[in-house]
Amino acid sequence: MNPAWTDLAYLVAAVLFILGLKGLTHPRTAVRGNLYGALGMLVAVIVTLIGPEFGWGLIIAGLAVGTIAGLVLAIKIEMTAMPELVALFNGFGGIASTLVAGAFLAGSDGPSDVDTPTLAATALSGLIGTVTFSGSLIAFGKLRELKALKNIRFPGQQALNAVLAILCVGLAVWMTFDAANSILAYWLMVPLALVLGVFLVVSIGGADMPVVIALLNSYSGLAAAMTGFVLGNNVLITAGSLVGASGLILTQIMCKAMNRSLAAVLFGTLQSTGSSDSADDIYANVKSTSADEVAMLLEDAQRVVIVPGYGMAVAQAQHAVRDLATRLTALGCEIEFGIHPVAGRMPGHMNVLLAEADIPYELLKEMDDINPTMDQADVAIVLGANDTVNPVARTDPQSAIAGMPIIDVDKARTVVVIKRSLSPGFAGIPNPLFAADNALMLFGDGKAAIVDITKALEDS
Repeated sequence: MNPAWTDLAYLVAAVLFILGLKGLTHPRTAVRGNLYGALGMLVAVIVTLIGPEFGWGLIIAGLAVGTIAGLVLAIKIEMTAMPELVALFNGFGGIASTLVAGAFLAGSDGPSDVDTPTLAATALSGLIGTVTFSGSLIAFGKLRELKALKNIRFPGQQALNAVLAILCVGLAVWMTFDAANSILAYWLMVPLALVLGVFLVVSIGGADMPVVIALLNSYSGLAAAMTGFVLGNNVLITAGSLVGASGLILTQIMCKAMNRSLAAVLFGTLQSTGSSDSADDIYANVKSTSADEVAMLLEDAQRVVIVPGYGMAVAQAQHAVRDLATRLTALGCEIEFGIHPVAGRMPGHMNVLLAEADIPYELLKEMDDINPTMDQADVAIVLGANDTVNPVARTDPQSAIAGMPIIDVDKARTVVVIKRSLSPGFAGIPNPLFAADNALMLFGDGKAAIVDITKALEDS
């Protein structure tokens, strides 16, 4: 294919990527944005494949394996497992960059013939990609709540991270300026980067995992951009840069929402020491309720705020929530949804679930918009949320979520918490909201509880 046509096609793909990102910034245009992005990727893949230098056997085999894997994942993966899937996708992107960079070194006519800028890009591709791979696998394990990955912290951990980072950077510099030994330096750097990725993520608490996922997404984009420089592929440079930049912006937004510093995320120093209060003391005065009692409360309510969390995703209760909101609206009640930026286990998790149930976007209020009016809510229904409504974030500086802005449901006249038990959330700390004077606990499955409340309203 004529290089001019190739560059023009890559330019079209890049424009489609940018339009896709713009579309993804709003729920109403998200589907169109996704289509733009997919179309851009299709253009890039077709143009790349019609290049003359590929071995078609391997390409077709790769396409077949990727297509089958994608179909199986799309059909089998539940919405509740999407955060884990995103973590794996980040990791796959990272290891792909590492392998491509390694293959480039091994397959070149001789490392001595590779220029310094290309060697630098190869080193960065391998370093960032490998850290992304191992860090993403640890994030996946934490999202799956593997016990072996809980509370792994030891003295000198940050110093060890610093030493590993210095060694990795040193080896990257060596391979950049000593082409003859670049292959040796590269394969010495990769295992060290694997360990660095593990230690950067393993000590971070579960409540901060959405921030880590956003950062790893940025890393995978940066690794892909470096791989684009290695291969001389403009569209890969563009797409990787867009993913890296957007992921970094998202990370910064998430850090602001969690009251964390970007440096703490970059160097794996998140997580405080943990709450000192015991669950037995905190939960001494918990009051339980029933669906009928909650329905009676809602009948008299003029304004209700529903605050969803990961529990709603687990129970797949979003459609039941929509039916309840529809019923309350028909009764003349004002309904809003309070969305915490890190509710769930990945950025935008709750927005996706509520959009799936066709809940109008106008009813979704961000934390900063809903908090000033929470004291005007007659009833706040907390559905499966825990850490994002935990008042100890404001009151306990030793808590694992200390300083994290929360949705102030405790300021509503009555709070109804729907939850299977008093078990702690992802941060692993008790929630005194459950025993507050204005709080009622409705124990049970989130979807069944919402259905029962709606039925009680219809029967009244």
